[in-house]
Amino acid sequence: MPNVTMSDVVDVFSCAGSPKVTKVAQIKNRPPYEPAFDFYRPLRQAIIGVHAEGKDKAALDAVVDSVHIKKVENYREALAGYKRWWGRKELTWFDPARGSYSHAGVDVTVNPELGLVVNGERHVIKLYLKDDPLTKLRIEPALALMELSLRHMLGTDDKVAVLDVRNNKLHAYGGQGSQRLKPMVDGELAYIATLWPSV
Repeated sequence: MPNVTMSDVVDVFSCAGSPKVTKVAQIKNRPPYEPAFDFYRPLRQAIIGVHAEGKDKAALDAVVDSVHIKKVENYREALAGYKRWWGRKELTWFDPARGSYSHAGVDVTVNPELGLVVNGERHVIKLYLKDDPLTKLRIEPALALMELSLRHMLGTDDKVAVLDVRNNKLHAYGGQGSQRLKPMVDGELAYIATLWPSV
């Protein structure tokens, strides 16, 4: 049965018509994951490392010097946005919960990168690093999947969140109404399951 990532499902959600079919086909037929071809992996690791090791934001600059020239401009833009979001906030690291969600034979891996206490409030955060606009059509299913897969591992007041890194905007969700979004998520997973054998 299909095993996909949260980002895959959000990508499918944000398409309509034949591009939706194309997206499912791309997910099914892509080669196995290779860290070397993961464009933003070094940047994600740098952000995680800075917080996990208790360093200040200036330590993030080193990642730009370590990547291929083709990545430098994208990395600089993303880092500028991340630093603006960090600003003067007091951030404390904790290990983020990770989990999965299954429906209609589709297993979705949910791996947020950051566990941060942000000015006293605990947030489990998925980083959004792309330069494509982060629309409501992408935010809602991402937060719903995080709620549905992680809530049982989180404290009552913990929030799940997606951070639009380039635009330094945190979209947080406090746990109310995840059941309202469940049919929406399940419908998309059923669509993927139906389409999977024929693409």
